[in-house]
Amino acid sequence: MYAAPPSRKFEVFATVPERFHVRNRSSTWVDVQLHGAKAPAFLEGPSFDARGDLWVTDIPWGRLFRIDPEANMHCELEYDGEPNGLAFHPDGRAFIADNKNGLMVFDPRTGKVEPFLDRALVQRFKGLNDLSFASNGDLYFTDQGQTGLHDATGRVYRLAADGRLDCLLSNVPSPNGLVLNLHEDVLFVAVTRANAIWRVPLVKQHGLVTKVGSWIQLSGGGGPDGLALDEGGGIAVCHVGLGAVWIFDELGQPALRLDSPVGRMTTNCAYGGPGRGRIFVTAGEHVLVAEVQTPGAPTQAQRTASGQAKGAHA
Repeated sequence: MYAAPPSRKFEVFATVPERFHVRNRSSTWVDVQLHGAKAPAFLEGPSFDARGDLWVTDIPWGRLFRIDPEANMHCELEYDGEPNGLAFHPDGRAFIADNKNGLMVFDPRTGKVEPFLDRALVQRFKGLNDLSFASNGDLYFTDQGQTGLHDATGRVYRLAADGRLDCLLSNVPSPNGLVLNLHEDVLFVAVTRANAIWRVPLVKQHGLVTKVGSWIQLSGGGGPDGLALDEGGGIAVCHVGLGAVWIFDELGQPALRLDSPVGRMTTNCAYGGPGRGRIFVTAGEHVLVAEVQTPGAPTQAQRTASGQAKGAHA
């Protein structure tokens, strides 16, 4: 065990405006996942596009919101789905891990959303949760459904850029967020119901995994949800139910704890802003933000100096 790391609070960056609140509608997802609690919106899947706008999903109501740098929220899509994880392909399309429909793809230029992959061979997915692209175009995603310690059959897939689908893990008690390390030879997976982060070494030349182990063991809350990698190889872990995000260094040692000012549903995160020096976190109908100095990232003074230099040459 390690000593408690330094801690501080997030600030609220954006909140779903009243005009986008959903009321007097039923949702099976809300009934099961939130036990019927009121949910005018429930945000997940933060991901930045090439312009620097932040996109988030709204799971129960099938929506995608775009948030500009001034924190204005725009509803860009509403469809019959339960979008959770979101990741942008280099060509500008957004891939969506949809709990209801499988893997979806959305083109912001046309506003069109369509199915991309809804099953492995003839078997439909349990309920996709999150996804992450490798630099070569391979897409890793989790198939969580309602799995847990009572039913450790959650899966982790890799959809290769050439279209081949590999099931890397099939024994996971609730696979959730996932992210590759800097060298892309290890996949980290948040295993929510085991309250752990698994380390999954990849044997690239054979397309296999080996010697999978538990890398970080958490306790309390509901378990780890979303993950994000920083410039130094460390990992941010959203601890849903605890209202916290833990920052671990590249060795898996706790470096910082960030606490939510608006409840305990810290679900997913992404680094962004100048020099990727800020971490943005979804929390119910809010998006939180904090300045984070991680190894390899520029300091606040460096980011300020860079901005001033750009302004001088504009």
